[in-house]
Amino acid sequence: RPDKTILNKEAVEKVRTEREIPDVQPGCIIQMRLQVPENKRRESTLKGIVIARRNAGINTTFRLRRLVAGVGVDYSPNIKEMKILDRKKVRRAKLYYLRDRMNALKK
Repeated sequence: RPDKTILNKEAVEKVRTEREIPDVQPGCIIQMRLQVPENKRRESTLKGIVIARRNAGINTTFRLRRLVAGVGVDYSPNIKEMKILDRKKVRRAKLYYLRDRMNALKK
């Protein structure tokens, strides 16, 4: 029976060879392109700040905070393409306090 960690490492390497995944940390301002779940052919572009990251091998996730018509939205989609626009220096691993501070995202 193959070890589960070996299978996870192989899956991570397979994903990395298929597409480039940048090192995303809290405080990064990123732009993502993703497919809309309702319409598989249409793609949407999102821009926001990463407020949290959860490291779990192949199941690694992050939270993106963005403004839509003045209302904050947390989003964790299946990503097609991702580009880091800027890196901000932060002193926390989780930036949940940015949910209350809308002006921090507008800069």
